[in-house]
Amino acid sequence: MRKKIILAVLLAVFTITATRACDICGCGVGSYYIGILPQFNKRFIGLRYQHKTLTTHLGPFGERTPLTADETYQTAELWGGWNIGKKFRVLAFVPYNFNERTSQTGNGLKDGLGDIAVMGYYGLLDHRSSIGDKLLVQSLWVGAGIKAPTGKYEPSERLAVQESPNNFQLGTASTDFTLNATYDIRLQDAGLDVNLNYKINTANKYEYRYGNKFTSNVLAYYKFRIANVLTIAPNGGLLYETAQKDVESKKYEVDVSGGYSLSVVGGVELSMGRISVGANYQNVWSQDLAGGRASAGNRVMVHTSISF
Repeated sequence: MRKKIILAVLLAVFTITATRACDICGCGVGSYYIGILPQFNKRFIGLRYQHKTLTTHLGPFGERTPLTADETYQTAELWGGWNIGKKFRVLAFVPYNFNERTSQTGNGLKDGLGDIAVMGYYGLLDHRSSIGDKLLVQSLWVGAGIKAPTGKYEPSERLAVQESPNNFQLGTASTDFTLNATYDIRLQDAGLDVNLNYKINTANKYEYRYGNKFTSNVLAYYKFRIANVLTIAPNGGLLYETAQKDVESKKYEVDVSGGYSLSVVGGVELSMGRISVGANYQNVWSQDLAGGRASAGNRVMVHTSISF
């Protein structure tokens, strides 16, 4: 029965997302990459740093033009989690964004609070069994979340860059919602972690709605335990993101929006007692963003946390 429930949930999520065509590639106004969460029994709090680049205003064949801009998005994010009993979990993200743009036509800088997000999860499965002399552990969490319009949105930015993605913002000025699922299976020290996130965007007061977005990542990992003090877990896998086109004035699709990207992810997680640190590198292998008018660069994320 549990296997049928797991299969039904995962198929439902994939069915929903498969019918949808990113904010470009997680840059700018949002990123919902979670990856492997730090181990915690009750609560954890920590910091994450993300660095991303994006080239916009490319020509019709992806070539650079006099209008081409190089954009850098950096985020310092306070994040945390809280297990409420054995069945409920809450994650929260408070980002502070640093955006930079350079081009022949002018440079730009923005920094400030981004959009705060909260996600709630319910534990559908927490099962332990044995295969021979090895322990098999499985968990499945599903839930939903909300993103508040706490980051600054400048409508003049959209008007100034009609042929470029509306990404150079600190926030979306919209209240948005997420559907989330995370599944982890581990045989002794070797495991597989799957995260799915579907973001449902609403129109802001300026009648601009970012396209709904699907983010998924699959990571394989292995835990090396050293002297029962330090755990090192190298990991690798895939990150896939896809989004619908943005819509303005309630009915007009924005050509320079939407698309997909596929990245190969490699990283490592270390934990010692209550302290965890980690880092990963996301190498973009394939992409088609904003009708070919934007190109995402590789990304880096580092994080640290403490459980209590």
